Amino acid sequence: MPAPSGAKRVRGIQIHRPFLYGTEAIPFPPDHARATPPPTTRTNGKSFVRMIESPPFEVEETGWGEFEIAIKFYFAPESNEKPQQLWHPLKLHPYVGDIERQKAERTMVSSVCYEEVLFNEPLDSFYEVLTGGRPQGQKAKGKGGKGAMVKVHTAEIPEVNTPGNKFSREEESKELDRLGEAVKKIEKMVAAEKEMLVVEEGRLQELEATEGKAGRKK
Repeated sequence: MPAPSGAKRVRGIQIHRPFLYGTEAIPFPPDHARATPPPTTRTNGKSFVRMIESPPFEVEETGWGEFEIAIKFYFAPESNEKPQQLWHPLKLHPYVGDIERQKAERTMVSSVCYEEVLFNEPLDSFYEVLTGGRPQGQKAKGKGGKGAMVKVHTAEIPEVNTPGNKFSREEESKELDRLGEAVKKIEKMVAAEKEMLVVEEGRLQELEATEGKAGRKK
């Protein structure tokens, strides 16, 4: 969005911030009493929008049936950034790992995604909100601030895994290693296919030469 009158953008700066979003579904106990609601074709004026304006940014609902949830990120007013919307599928049934065991144990079904939001050349006021300081290279104001460089704080994902969070630099490094191993495996498979292709082409040339000679003898 265009910067408002009098506001300045921090040129040449891009800042990204990690966001975790998703759902955690806990199955009903076997003795849970519930009645199947009658089919409806209208909402009867009921709003299904939930606005969460302060931490923890969570909403708890009870129901059944999987569907896609529209999630919209709103940023601080001083950001002058448009809201960002994404879609996330609600998962109520196990879908990875030992599915049958999870069903039997009625474990929580977690479906969490990691997203990085990029702020390109943010407004100077929003830059301070994001980093806790003025842009790098600017001098601090006031007494004792002459010539002093401002220390810039940032918010990043954790360095190591924790029981409640699987998104970390450690996990990122492991994923890169897994991707690297997969690339090596594919390269070996491609090389093997190329060698097989060379052998098959050689056999084809031999057959063509043999069949050609036999044809001339006839």
